[in-house]
Amino acid sequence: MQSPTSGSPHGASFPAGTGPATVEGAPSVRSRISWGAIFAGAVIALAIGLMLNVLGAAVGATLVDATSRQTPDASSFGIGAGIWLLVANLIGLAVGGYAAARLSGTADGTDGTLHGFAVWAATFLVSAVLLGNLVAGVGATAANGVAGVVGSLGRGAGSLVSGIGEQAANRTSTSSIQSATQSVIDRAQNALSGGGGDPAAMNSDQRKAEIGTLVGRRITDGNLSQGDRDRLNALVAAEYNISPQDAQARVQGAEQQAQQAMQQAEERARQAADAAAKGASVASFSVFATMLLGLIAAVLGSRLGTRALVAARGGR
Repeated sequence: MQSPTSGSPHGASFPAGTGPATVEGAPSVRSRISWGAIFAGAVIALAIGLMLNVLGAAVGATLVDATSRQTPDASSFGIGAGIWLLVANLIGLAVGGYAAARLSGTADGTDGTLHGFAVWAATFLVSAVLLGNLVAGVGATAANGVAGVVGSLGRGAGSLVSGIGEQAANRTSTSSIQSATQSVIDRAQNALSGGGGDPAAMNSDQRKAEIGTLVGRRITDGNLSQGDRDRLNALVAAEYNISPQDAQARVQGAEQQAQQAMQQAEERARQAADAAAKGASVASFSVFATMLLGLIAAVLGSRLGTRALVAARGGR
């Protein structure tokens, strides 16, 4: 009777009609990625991009001619710099993708393309890290500079105040300083103590103090009650010695001017926000387009760098 299993040279038996089994989870094919080739391609892409950007900066500097005043304007410089930056990165990524696919030794087009993908991703990640560090460094330098300037100003102000204090102490007596301080306090109390009285019987400081209170209430609350409005008109009429009708017209004119100023400020704020949103949108689309074009350049370079299959008698 024939056994349902067949033997193997090593003594293992397998079900009839099947080959040797493999361990579950074991890889069926060997890894075909070359990280060394990817690293080399990314380094080459970064180096070529940097070299071409330095060349572009040198060419741009030669176009500056301050003596003859024939220097291109800032917009032309910006457009030219953006185009050159894009071209430099595309050339670098194409060469990097070619080098990675070539150094990987693969003859499979898909494997070569994936090496180009990896070069593109590594290059942009490294560029993002370097750009982030550069921005952070510039920000830290600016913050340190501002802190130093503020510290210097503080020390200078302290020295100035100290010198003024010494001169004041030398040239004035304690009694005169106390008298001047008390005069200011009395004036402020006098201005605040006349609220609610007859505007004609109040002094100028008292009227101005109450006018300021009512105007502040108008700004914060958005409107005034009829009683507060009548009081404001009476204060303005007494302060500037004009008729109640002229005072009312002056108050209404000031309110209209303030309202127009607030509307203009709100409109400018909306325009600035809209411009910022459009700028962010344009910048995001530009970065996306740059990355997409860079990916295409890296893939094309890797396709050119993928080795070809040749006859057994020779090779490339």
